[in-house]
Amino acid sequence: MLTSLKELWSYRDLVYNLVSRDLKVRYKNSILGIVWSWLNPLLMMLIFAFVFGVLYQRTDTPNYHILFLSALLPWNFFSSAVMGGIPSIVGNAHLVKKVYFPREVLPISVVLSSLVNFVIALPVFFLVAALSGVMPTRYVFLLPVPILIEVVFAIGIVLILSTLEVFYRDTHMLMDVGMQAWFFVTPIIYPMKSLPAEVTLAGITFNPQVWLFRLNPMASIINTYQDILYNGTLTSLDFLARTAVTALAILIFGYWFFRHHCGKFGEIV
Repeated sequence: MLTSLKELWSYRDLVYNLVSRDLKVRYKNSILGIVWSWLNPLLMMLIFAFVFGVLYQRTDTPNYHILFLSALLPWNFFSSAVMGGIPSIVGNAHLVKKVYFPREVLPISVVLSSLVNFVIALPVFFLVAALSGVMPTRYVFLLPVPILIEVVFAIGIVLILSTLEVFYRDTHMLMDVGMQAWFFVTPIIYPMKSLPAEVTLAGITFNPQVWLFRLNPMASIINTYQDILYNGTLTSLDFLARTAVTALAILIFGYWFFRHHCGKFGEIV
């Protein structure tokens, strides 16, 4: 694995070129081009501000649109990275069959491309938050921490799923449904603290807040974004640390799983 990592590092220029290519293709023939990276979250924020500020009038959460946007942006990054990374090997079959390079370059470049779009969209969030009276605190300097954890987690997941897609082409179809379910069990449209302390299901009583953190790494990651960007503080450090360990473990397993099967990609795709 160490030898493979050294080889991957030697192809860092290829990763850069693939990320650049993906960004150019994404905005090709688009009148506004990269401006859509700012307009997309802004339009989503306006929609939810209207729905929950005018129609629904959710008064229990001040500046709900900021809370929502602080969770939606990192979720969109994760979702686009996963769904774009799954077909990264199959969709580049012509390269896999003809040219030698570390195959993991393809899914990793998709994740990094989604990361660039996420970073580009962040200034819009800070602008809208400031106009809404939600000012950043000193904890904003810790923002790279959840970003790094999310990148590690996303790469691990994408390495696993892109490998499965080579052998089972319905992987992306299952994940279409899976990502929707994942969205609703992650605190995006609701704050984690709004969940009840106890829930009884099939005669078993449990704390949904605790178990969401334990079973869903994205719950802890998104909650950290909300803490930093909306609440101006940082809570649940123990769960974030566990999530960091989980993300690293998934990355290591995903990289091993990918490398174990990548020798067969050229024959199958």
